[in-house]
Amino acid sequence: MRNKFDEQLLTLNKKMIEMGALCENIIALSAKALLDGTPEVANEVKKRGHEVDQMEREIESVCLKLLLQQQPVARDLRQISAALKMVTDMERIGDQAEDIAEIIPFLGGRTGTELKDFKPMAEAACKMVTDSIDAYVQQNTELAKSVIDHDDIVDDCFRRVKKTLINMISENSTDGEYAVDLLMIAKYFERIGDHATNIAEWVEFSVTGVLKGE
Repeated sequence: MRNKFDEQLLTLNKKMIEMGALCENIIALSAKALLDGTPEVANEVKKRGHEVDQMEREIESVCLKLLLQQQPVARDLRQISAALKMVTDMERIGDQAEDIAEIIPFLGGRTGTELKDFKPMAEAACKMVTDSIDAYVQQNTELAKSVIDHDDIVDDCFRRVKKTLINMISENSTDGEYAVDLLMIAKYFERIGDHATNIAEWVEFSVTGVLKGE
């Protein structure tokens, strides 16, 4: 019985890695569309977004089978429960990457390269997602903690972008709509970082049984 459980747990981990890779890819595509000024990439982002949604349903199904058909011990139960919470955050990451891609066609051919903090913010958010999933699979609380700490980088980038955009509007009111669109995009990247932080906190819970903030 335990062998079967372990096999299904490996299946869960594999699917979590696949979903994490999809999330990483969709963030990278959105960032590329923004920085390269290629709004046609938005269609590919939308397609990958549907794949993220499908993966969420598949992982939920695996988790429910593990809970209903097997007899998990406490640590196993925490790991499965954490996975159920994590896929919700990953699905929202996919949604926010899609939201970024949907705004890009309205930028009128301009790109986020005018703001030097967009690229490091996107790269940091992407790394957080990748590392948070790796932390789950490895049950690595140190890696999870580093993800949580890394959120400061995304937050700092967001604050600088916000300040730059406010100055842009004050200096040239005709850039108002463009600046607001970029601010929305920056906020979505900041939220992606928040969701990756949530994932890392669930990893810590799955290992220690302690959920941050409780």
